[in-house]
Amino acid sequence: MSTPDLPLLQIGGAGGGGCGDGCGCGSDGDYAHDPGECGLDPDLAQLLVDAGLDPVLVEDVAHMAIEEDLDGGVDVTTVATIPEDAMATGDFTAREAGVVAGLRVAEAVLSIVCTDEFEVERHVEDGDRVEAGQTLLSVRTRTRDLLTAERSALNLMCRLSGIATTTRRWADALEGTKAKVRDTRKTTPGLRALEKYAVRCGGGVNHRMSLSDAALVKDNHVVAAGGVAAAFKAVRDEFPELAIEVEVDTLHQVREVLDAGADLILLDNFTPSDTEEAVAIVAGRALLESSGRLTLDNARAYATTGVDYLAVGALTHSSPILDIGLDLRSEGSERD
Repeated sequence: MSTPDLPLLQIGGAGGGGCGDGCGCGSDGDYAHDPGECGLDPDLAQLLVDAGLDPVLVEDVAHMAIEEDLDGGVDVTTVATIPEDAMATGDFTAREAGVVAGLRVAEAVLSIVCTDEFEVERHVEDGDRVEAGQTLLSVRTRTRDLLTAERSALNLMCRLSGIATTTRRWADALEGTKAKVRDTRKTTPGLRALEKYAVRCGGGVNHRMSLSDAALVKDNHVVAAGGVAAAFKAVRDEFPELAIEVEVDTLHQVREVLDAGADLILLDNFTPSDTEEAVAIVAGRALLESSGRLTLDNARAYATTGVDYLAVGALTHSSPILDIGLDLRSEGSERD
């Protein structure tokens, strides 16, 4: 694909996540922090807000990544080999085809490290399909700062782009059906908001962001409460304002929780034929989500039964990274 280059921006030097569109938890997308509280450039902070991310959280993740990499010291190799006043331009480049996510997160990492202003040239946006060899982001700044930030920025961008790429494969497999691929809470601790953002970049939708924004009655809750209907009633009585999803593993339980008033029913390890029967039983009175036994090979078979969602924990817990690298230009060279 060919994406027009976006404007050259000047980014300032030293200086809870929202759900965003496509979240199925019912949240209104409010943030835990005022974007003005963060130390990021205001324009970058606003771009993160527009993407459904909390800039304070992104700034915290960027700090954590850099602090972990420096471990209280300095980048000894870079300090020893690069003059303090040297400048360079680096191109973040896709090594393979995929869907990109986390470009603004990478910029946040750079803004934490760079001691002077740096220039950013954006060639693509999060959610774009990219080809091997395509330049995603170009940055001009002090060489030392660029190299010190390189790995932390790439770790986050490669991880998020990998999730977006895997999600896009599932979304493509479901195209033409009403079903949407949806994530779970099987996320990397501390990175949930970013990983769920990457799912949205890939064309998926989010399930609940936390244990508190929606209820999901699972098998252990059923055992503890003495039955699926009893578990559902207990949650409804305690939290009447919340949407309640109930996990079932038999068609009898589908009828039971439907009669109890469940908003969404999770069909755990159903076959496609049993899923089709569950769809007929529910007849539009609740949303249905398939979980377990799902692969890209059988995704469409489940989607065509009429379910609303396919729950795929592998989007966030098992996606391989998308290989992205940083190519430093020699002074005086021009990018093609």
